[in-house]
Amino acid sequence: MAAVEIVSFGYLHAAAPAAHLTIDLRHHFRDPHVSPELRYMTAADAPVRAAVLGTPGITDLVGATATAVAAFASGPSAGTVTVADGCAGGRHRAPTFALALAERLRTDGHQVTVTHRDMARPVVQR
Repeated sequence: MAAVEIVSFGYLHAAAPAAHLTIDLRHHFRDPHVSPELRYMTAADAPVRAAVLGTPGITDLVGATATAVAAFASGPSAGTVTVADGCAGGRHRAPTFALALAERLRTDGHQVTVTHRDMARPVVQR
């Protein structure tokens, strides 16, 4: 199986990192930032992960992304497959998605590393 690098990020901090696949989570999935009790938490907190993973469609997207990774991995070029997934601030949706995707890919036999580029940054006031 392939080596996979997953990078979660926030579009409000900097441009998306270079990747084979870039997943934009900003417009289609519930943002925990709008809930005052979740705003200052991150994907390291169980209530945030539960809120994101409870959003309809998110587990389907994890599965579809895992399928896309497998397609890239089976191509003629050997090497690490990079997936970047982003949300607005990079603290809630993107890192939660990255962790769920990593779990799925590891179950499928891939070697996975995860980097949360912006999860430790301050909350973006918007």
